Amino acid sequence: MSVVVRVRRQPATAIPVARGRAGLCRSETHRCCSEAVWRGIAVCWSPAWVIVSLVYRVVRKLLAVPAVLLRRDMAKDAELLVLRHENAVPRRQLSAPVRYEPADRLWFAALSSLIPRRRWAQVLPVTPATLLAWHRRLIARKWDYSKRRTRSGRPSTARAVKALVVRLAKENPRWGCRRIQGELARLGHLVGSTTVWEILTAAGIDPAPRRSGPTWREFLTAQAEGIIACDFLHIDLVDLRRVYALVFLEHGTRRLHIAGVTAHPTGAWAVQQARNLAVVLGVRVESLRFLLRDRDGKYTESFDAVFAADSIEVVRTAPRAPRMNARCERVIGTLRREALDHLLIWNETHARQVLDAYARHYNGHRSHQARGQLPPLAREHPAPLTAPTAHRLLRTRVLGGVINEYRYAA
Repeated sequence: MSVVVRVRRQPATAIPVARGRAGLCRSETHRCCSEAVWRGIAVCWSPAWVIVSLVYRVVRKLLAVPAVLLRRDMAKDAELLVLRHENAVPRRQLSAPVRYEPADRLWFAALSSLIPRRRWAQVLPVTPATLLAWHRRLIARKWDYSKRRTRSGRPSTARAVKALVVRLAKENPRWGCRRIQGELARLGHLVGSTTVWEILTAAGIDPAPRRSGPTWREFLTAQAEGIIACDFLHIDLVDLRRVYALVFLEHGTRRLHIAGVTAHPTGAWAVQQARNLAVVLGVRVESLRFLLRDRDGKYTESFDAVFAADSIEVVRTAPRAPRMNARCERVIGTLRREALDHLLIWNETHARQVLDAYARHYNGHRSHQARGQLPPLAREHPAPLTAPTAHRLLRTRVLGGVINEYRYAA
């Protein structure tokens, strides 16, 4: 049996609205306000205070009218001063005078009618000397027949050559302008080093840093064809052991010879490498007159005797003077920068393979400034290509891609 309970709803009663000082309240929840607050509100809304506030606002609006009118002119004057100062700053920094186009001159001429003549010198960037220069330029243009001429100067470099320069620079970040120029000459593109520089600059590519070293010019330049130099190169292996290589360089042809690699270089080993070199040179040994070497103890009398047998005089450099053998020192530095610094050498056999591969690249492909951008084994540049885009450019990776060689497909 269920029981139903009925609940009688009470009629809603209106919340009384506070009167008097609490006349601003509209609900019962505002009764918690303190009496001091209501006193402040009552003072603020007194009739005298309302009248004073109204008079203040009216006077303020009346005074703002002329201020607004004056402020417009002041803002324009301030803006003109800012623009003049902004224009004066770059003029002080420019070393050459500003050059104006014909449209700029017409604009200045049109605005000059709105400016008093006495203020032309302060406002307009044109002086009597500028007007005379413009007049002389018009006279010269009238009589030099420049309008009849087509594009002046030498013809622009072909797009294919520009793209090739950018490609060589990106794929070989250690190549400079002359190195890229030599590679282009070997591919049949006769382009100046300045042109290569401009192409790289326009493409936003910085050339590789220049590498310059002093040479023994007074002697080496005159006797380069008859000089062969030698020096030892050390290589640190992965396990921190060190091996040594004996390097020979022919000054005349820049041909590089890797005589041998060993972990224990001795006088007898050096003598054997000298004999092996004499066999490799063959009849070319007759054109050599001097052997340039330092005072290392591994160069014994037997070592010198091998060259003396072929009428080659041994010239020893001064103590602690590596610059007297600068070209051999330079080729060792080039070998390090282009190959050894980018590889981990495991053992003596690996070192021999790397040095032999680089020697083949150095002698057969790498261009040299002293030989007119020709490799040591090349005699002349290939014939220039009439249509470079008709041939596909092939790339050969040397030492796993550390060095790149390029040639056109047949």
